[in-house]
Amino acid sequence: MRTVEELRHFYDSTLLGDLKVLDRKRERIIEKLVVIFFVLLAVAGGLYLMLLTILNSELAAIFSLSVCITLGVFASIAHFGQYRAEFKREIIGKIVKFVDENLYYLPYSYVAKSSFVTSRIFDPGVVRYKGEDLVRGRIGCTEIQFSEVQASYNSRDNDFDGLFFVGDFNKDFNAQIIVLPDIAERLLGHVGQELQALAQYRGELIKFEDTEFEKFFAVYSDDEIQARYVLSMSLIRRIVDFRKKINKKIFLSFIESNVYVAIDCERDLFEPRFSATLLDFDLVREYFEDLQLAVGIVEDLNLNTRIWSKE
Repeated sequence: MRTVEELRHFYDSTLLGDLKVLDRKRERIIEKLVVIFFVLLAVAGGLYLMLLTILNSELAAIFSLSVCITLGVFASIAHFGQYRAEFKREIIGKIVKFVDENLYYLPYSYVAKSSFVTSRIFDPGVVRYKGEDLVRGRIGCTEIQFSEVQASYNSRDNDFDGLFFVGDFNKDFNAQIIVLPDIAERLLGHVGQELQALAQYRGELIKFEDTEFEKFFAVYSDDEIQARYVLSMSLIRRIVDFRKKINKKIFLSFIESNVYVAIDCERDLFEPRFSATLLDFDLVREYFEDLQLAVGIVEDLNLNTRIWSKE
């Protein structure tokens, strides 16, 4: 795993020049948008006076403002979109390669909905699914992919917005094993029928002897023997340590020789600043730490230790 000291050297030697170029572009965009704002304000005033003589009502003001606000929004999106795309390509792309040369960054792709549903972590009735910032490749012996994902349901209580990770578990097994935050299970399915449907979808509740693990998680599976085989005591302790390390609500499942991990995030990942300077090492460190969190799942769950072999 890369260190912060290595990141500092990479920032000074490689990223800083690109960040300075982008920061100048950001400042020029702000200057353009300020000019556009005052031009549109003048246009709104002229349009209002013209329409007032025709409509002779407050509709003139509403229409004028609506037209100018719409134009202003489109101008902002157009300018910011190009700047955002360049930032992701030039900055985030290079940080991804710095973290590991075997990783590839696709800013406008994301983990497929089929993988999200296959994980059985969440209700399958996804109404809307989107994402961005896909990273894929190999860490050691383990094939991984992860991205930011937003999954929406008819009930906002079940929506997910965060990091979704898929990794090769290198073990053939037939069971489905779902590890959920225990507090989420107490909140989900507050209506009896919904809870029953989710339980049938995930399998039976299985209790483990590790009290700390039980405090954090509830495990569901359709095969208790295989669930206990896959969730060894050492893996259980690694999951607990990972949960304590990141101090976030996490969801896991082990299905079809893959491990799926979902982590709630309170903010968008890998987004550029617009209202403040980009020349801030702490900002780059934040992107780096978000990537390390995802890539570190391989080490935290010991996925590269091939104690099993696939048939």
